[in-house]
Amino acid sequence: MNHHVFHPIPGGRTRVAVLVFVALACMLVPVLPAGAVQLIPSIGLTKAVDDRSGDAKAYGSLALRSSLAPFLDFELGIAYREQSYFDDQLKLRMWPVTASAWVRPVPTLYAGAGVGYYPTTFDYADAVPIEDSTSDRLGVHLGAGVDLPLGPRLALDLHGRYIMLREQHSRLVPETFDPDFWNASLGLAIKF
Repeated sequence: MNHHVFHPIPGGRTRVAVLVFVALACMLVPVLPAGAVQLIPSIGLTKAVDDRSGDAKAYGSLALRSSLAPFLDFELGIAYREQSYFDDQLKLRMWPVTASAWVRPVPTLYAGAGVGYYPTTFDYADAVPIEDSTSDRLGVHLGAGVDLPLGPRLALDLHGRYIMLREQHSRLVPETFDPDFWNASLGLAIKF
């Protein structure tokens, strides 16, 4: 019998990655000038390239973005997303932890790339006699966005990115699938 126990943050390495994210955020904030750091909670939609259902899924994220120069930002982020495959026989759950560099050609527009750590839980349906498992993946992403100022310390952050991961293996047929995905989000950038 397949026992499904949802672990919100799978694996010890993911917990370490989350703690590193929080520690870096705590170290960055006090040493940067006022207004140079943004905390950006976001909600959005995500869809896997190999998902044939046509449905985008909701996801949430939290980012800490720091202005390193008038034209360059650095960002640390963490998110949660789910995606179903093989007619809901397999559900992937991810807690991506990412680092990004954004170039700002003008103050409100940004584009760039980054890397991420993608711990992934393979959660098989109860009818499938396969044990759930967790794997660690590294990936890269390209993205762009726009900040729409709402005041001196607030802005709407519209953001999109495409995430590229290596081909995944499953114990279902077909045994491999493309885990690449895109996401689009709306966030509230809080400057402090």
